[in-house]
Amino acid sequence: MDGKGQSNWDNFTREHPEKIWDRSNGDVADDFYHRYADDIKLMKKMGLDSFRFSISWSRILPKGKLSGGVNPLGVKFYNRLIDDLLANGIKPFVTLFHWDLPQALDDQYSGFLSSNIVDDFRDYADLCFKLFGDRVKKWCTLNEPYSYSVNGYNGGSFAPGHCSRYMGNCTVGNSATEPYIAAHNLLLSHAVAVRLYKSKYQSAQKGEIGITLVTHWFVPKSPKSAADWEAAERALDFFFGWYAHPITYGDYPTSMKRLVGKRLPRFTEEQSHMLRGSLDFMGVNYYTTNYAAHNPVLQGVNASYSSDSQIIFTTHLHVDSKAGVPIGTPTGLNWLFIYPKGIYWLVKYVKEKYKNPPIYITENGLADATNDTLPRSVFIKDGMRIKYLHLHLQNLLLAIKEGVNVKGYYAWSLFDDFEWDAGYQVRFGMIYIDFKNNLKRYLKYSAYWYKMFLLH
Repeated sequence: MDGKGQSNWDNFTREHPEKIWDRSNGDVADDFYHRYADDIKLMKKMGLDSFRFSISWSRILPKGKLSGGVNPLGVKFYNRLIDDLLANGIKPFVTLFHWDLPQALDDQYSGFLSSNIVDDFRDYADLCFKLFGDRVKKWCTLNEPYSYSVNGYNGGSFAPGHCSRYMGNCTVGNSATEPYIAAHNLLLSHAVAVRLYKSKYQSAQKGEIGITLVTHWFVPKSPKSAADWEAAERALDFFFGWYAHPITYGDYPTSMKRLVGKRLPRFTEEQSHMLRGSLDFMGVNYYTTNYAAHNPVLQGVNASYSSDSQIIFTTHLHVDSKAGVPIGTPTGLNWLFIYPKGIYWLVKYVKEKYKNPPIYITENGLADATNDTLPRSVFIKDGMRIKYLHLHLQNLLLAIKEGVNVKGYYAWSLFDDFEWDAGYQVRFGMIYIDFKNNLKRYLKYSAYWYKMFLLH
């Protein structure tokens, strides 16, 4: 549409509809592209002072490269969006890459499996800083590189859908090596974009640049087991430290180097130097907590990112109950249990382990499972979401009072949306989208609660 090139997610949903829960795609989704002006009015009504969104690389550069040409209609859209937000007192918080890679780059050199991506990402970032940086003062290079590398190259549930045959229904991929290669090139892409912004734009534009990382919190399954305590610590290395450690210290966590061995790429001295300290702030996405138990595995047999950490993750304790006792209140998603203390422990951990960076909670929220047999009112009256947000914000406040440098908070999400492999089967929004009736918007109870929270 309007000159946008194909992304790997456009391609993935067409080539592999079976990997999307409801066989849907994101072609229209919320249609924010055409409705942003009205949606900004809703943001203003809710009292938001900032809006976090991502730029679609293939909307700006349809072929992924500068040599393939810039799409003027894509540039025009983002200029209008940014200007309209600012005119309504809402500051843009902009992510450069939220998983939708130009398909042309996947076709040309396999995307993030090739080091060629680093220069192309730098050129794309340079263009965005040049076009929008006079008004955008908060930049994120990447959103959840963990999710992109693991779901895209270990389990195959995200674009580009790579995994080993023993890991899932994939026709191509290597779950023992590709997640680490993709992660390596994601990290180097982040580093070159940050270096470019700091050397070429920051002094004039006076903005900040960081990255958004995701992790669960982890508690040992058996509190009396030293091995399970170590597993919980190791889980944080494999989820969060995989990216946070190179960005803070210039190298991967020791536990990953030990367990992944030669399959984990190495940084040159120059790359390590470029990565070290490559952030003005850290975005942190938190949803839930898991139990972690040590699980020694035979090395080299069906190796994958999933087995390398030697951990079994669970959400239930099986004591006297056959079904098990859940770690927190269940929600509409089978992996998401309400465990508010996890966000407190996580930001405390980031402060202590990663040099006390300014932290923005860039995603936090819960989903309702879509049920077409239920009336809209059931989803509008979202008391559990209000409870979730309230409890997590309480725990954040406690952490702030204890000296954690939390600078901002973004709930996931403002709108119900196309939620990747879950399609339209889950609803994360504070604003209900009627996908069967012209995408009409309705504020849920949580939107009104959030407005009152922001007023106080």
